[in-house]
Amino acid sequence: MAKKSDKPSKKQGKPRVHKDLSGFEVSIDQFGELKSNMAIEKLNDFLNENVDDKKLAERDDYEDLKKEKKKKKD
Repeated sequence: MAKKSDKPSKKQGKPRVHKDLSGFEVSIDQFGELKSNMAIEKLNDFLNENVDDKKLAERDDYEDLKKEKKKKKD
């Protein structure tokens, strides 16, 4: 029987990311602060476009809100 390794295997290289976030890097400094090379506003805009809000999904008018958001962009 083959013995399993105790150490998890690590993949080398950079992770796959969305094309709009290419070059995005984030790190944590010695004080626990997040440091990023991209503006927070740009990250928030990306998340608003591509991620559904779970808290708002319970609302009856959620689909209407999503449609209005898309119309404002165009």
